Formats: sequence, structure tokens, C-alpha cells
Amino acid sequence: MAELLTIDDVRAAAEVLDGRVLRTPTLVSPGLSALLGVPTTVKLELLQRSGSFKIRGAVAKILSLSGEARAAGVVGVSGGNHGIALAAAASELGVAATVVMPSTAPARSVELARAAGADVRLTDGLAAAFALLGDLVEAGATLVHPYDDPIVVAGQGTVGLEFATDAPDVTDVLVSIGGGGFISGVATAFHALVPGVRVWGVETEGAEAMSQALRSGGPVDITPTSIVSTLSAPHASQLTYDHVTALVEDVLVVSDADAVRGSVALAEAQKVWAEPAAGCLLPAARTVLGRVGPDARLGLVLCGGNVTFDDVVRWTR
Repeated sequence: MAELLTIDDVRAAAEVLDGRVLRTPTLVSPGLSALLGVPTTVKLELLQRSGSFKIRGAVAKILSLSGEARAAGVVGVSGGNHGIALAAAASELGVAATVVMPSTAPARSVELARAAGADVRLTDGLAAAFALLGDLVEAGATLVHPYDDPIVVAGQGTVGLEFATDAPDVTDVLVSIGGGGFISGVATAFHALVPGVRVWGVETEGAEAMSQALRSGGPVDITPTSIVSTLSAPHASQLTYDHVTALVEDVLVVSDADAVRGSVALAEAQKVWAEPAAGCLLPAARTVLGRVGPDARLGLVLCGGNVTFDDVVRWTR
């Protein structure tokens, strides 16, 4: 079993990140409260630098490296937001970055990573991406893993530290899951600061790495088929699996179509442009309310906004 992070790890990450990332807004949402029928508070991490929470873990990891490791450069594999964030973090800190992406990655994600200065390598599928990643690490670059790294998880956990500090009255917090690093960090912070809170994970059909791990008793490989590329991890890790097992109430799975409808609803009710990776929280919230009852006070972590208008239009046809 992996060693679980503590609130001290998350607070240490917050000190490192102070002044380098945004302290994104936490807002009571009248629109979502009316839509869901219970008090609902949102953490607007989609307003974060690079458009998602991923910048937190990337900056924390690069700052932890020795001068020699920074000089050798960093590398990451990504379906979207991790690559954008790694490119931005490395550029700011003066470190060369290579981002490996499958050719199915959103064109906007590729463009943003390149615009930030990363060397973006496109491969024919995830298997080829991980093979190239291994070659680059063997050649001397430092891997910045999107979720299987305690430093990255602690960095992502600073979202939960801020949210729990700003909204200590929430009873149920919903967090999207790709590989599980984000929810691991957020749940660590919330359970330390808000006794009795329930943290719920949300996946989309075809991007069910954590659900499959929970059913199998440990991480297993999957072949992602969801349109939600930012949640399409090929597997959970032992680190994230152990955190979810210990700290998360349950992992809910919603359809791609419902996730996209959730993004549209967030635009209408909350006035934000959110990825389906955040939109999936709305249908899941209704499931949570059906299980815990009408006295809940919901907290939704809106994780990212890197999606184009054309994508949403195509998905809603």
C-alpha cells in the first residue's frame, strides 16, 4: 500500500506555490443552487493559469528538482491539460519541456502546449506515447507524471485546501477523476479540515480507470474511449487507488452525453465555459442527492475550461 499524504504535505505545497498560481474563486452559486435544489458552492479552478488545476502539480514538481535535473529538462505524457500546464510551468521556470501526446489529443491542447514553448511529440495512440516517454526518460529527462507522484498530488491538493478553507460548511464535494491525482489531493485536504465531509469521484463512460480499479481490487489497464480526453487515463496508480479507497465515498460514472449537457448547463446557470470533465459533475450531483437526501450542501470543483466552441457544438449535435 502506498503511503497516504497528509494535510502537512498539502500545506507545504501551498507554501511552494504561493505567488506562482492563482487562488481561484470559491463562490456560492445561486444558479446551480436553483438547478439542483440545494445550496451549491463552486471552486472555479477553470480560471486557473493554463485553464486547469494541472499547473499546480507541474510547478510544484519542477520546483522540487535539483539544478542538474532542471538542466536536463522535463517530459510528460498527456491527453491535454497536463501537457498545457507542464509546458507553461517549464517555460516560466526556464526549463526545457517535451510533451508527448497521442494524435487524438485536442488540436487546441497541442497548439497551447507548443505556444508555451514545449517540444510536442505526437504519437499513434497512448501505447506509443508511453513508449516514447520511456525513451526520453532513459535519455535523461525527468518525468513529471500527471498523477502518480506525491509531489504532484500534494500540489493538486492545494485546490482542496483553498476550497475547504473558504467553504467549510459543505457536506458533499464532487471531483472529477482521470488518473486520480486530483481527487487524492483534494480529499486529503477536505478530510483534514472538514470532519464528516463526503468526497465523491466522477468519471465518464469509457474513461473509467478508477472504477475498474475499485472493482478489480487494484489498478488495471483500460483502453479509453470517452470523448473526454482530459479524463482518459489508461490506468489509475497504486498511489491514487489507495487514496480513493481510503478517502472517497464512491466513484460515479456518467455518460459522455450527460457530461456535455452538464457543460452547457454550467454555461447557462454558472456563466462559465467548462470542459465536459467539469460538466460531468452536474449529473453526478443529482445521483449524490438521491443517495444522501435534500439536506446536503454541495461543493463542485470545476476543474478545467480548455475546450473549444466547435467541440461542444459537435458533441451536442
